[in-house]
Order: sequence, then C-alpha cells, then structure tokens
Amino acid sequence: MNTEISTDKGRLDVALIHRFLSEQSSWARGIPRATVERAIAQSLCFGLYQDGAQIGFARVISDFATFAYLVDVFVLPELRGQGHSRTLMDAVMAHPQLQGLRRFLLATSTAGWLYAKYGFGPAAKPQAFMEINDPEIYSRA
Repeated sequence: MNTEISTDKGRLDVALIHRFLSEQSSWARGIPRATVERAIAQSLCFGLYQDGAQIGFARVISDFATFAYLVDVFVLPELRGQGHSRTLMDAVMAHPQLQGLRRFLLATSTAGWLYAKYGFGPAAKPQAFMEINDPEIYSRA
C-alpha cells in the first residue's frame, strides 16, 4: 500500500476530519464543522493518505519562528498499530518551517509514549503555564 503525507489543504477530507474530531476524539467532541474549517485555514496541516484516501491528520499552530502547538493528531482507529502515527510525526518534526523553534507544545492524555520519541516531555516549569479551558464549549453551541 502506498502511504504519503501532504500539507496541501486542498487534499484534506474535511468531512472525515470533522467526523473524527466531533464524534471520536476526547478533546473536540461536538466541535462544529465551521470551527474545524476555520482551524484548518489558520494552521499548518498534515494529511496522511493511504492509496489516495485520507487516514490521518495533524495540525500545527505556529508563528514559524519561536513557537508551535501540535493539535488534532489522529490516525483512523482501524489503521492504528501499523506505524502510521510515526510516519505522521516524522513529517511534522521534519517540516522546514518547524525547525529552530524555542518552544513546541502539545497536550496528550493517551500517546505520551509516541511524542516522547520525538523529544517531547513534561513542561520544565508547569507552574508557569496558565490556561483558559472550556471543555463544554461545543456542547453549549
């Protein structure tokens, strides 16, 4: 099977991305499609394709100089355990616009083992980070 990565937003299967995020993810359940579309438009996106069909996704929010935040990473459940997450992360970490950053963040509750292979670890000063977190925002919309 032929697997490839593309950052061409025109190739993204937005319906598939929205369906996964809104129905299967733990972090964006119920997210409106318009919000997904706006997020894609303002981010560096990585589509993972097998034989031309999208099977995975990752999105990076960045100024491309000092900071990046990795979000919405997934491989379709039926294709997990075949190395696709590593292929996707290899592409993210090698992207020329994401080199030399001072800080690259992500939040995960399930795949820390994967991200640790790429140098991610607990925040050096977690007490220095603050957030506004509204996990029910999509269910109230």
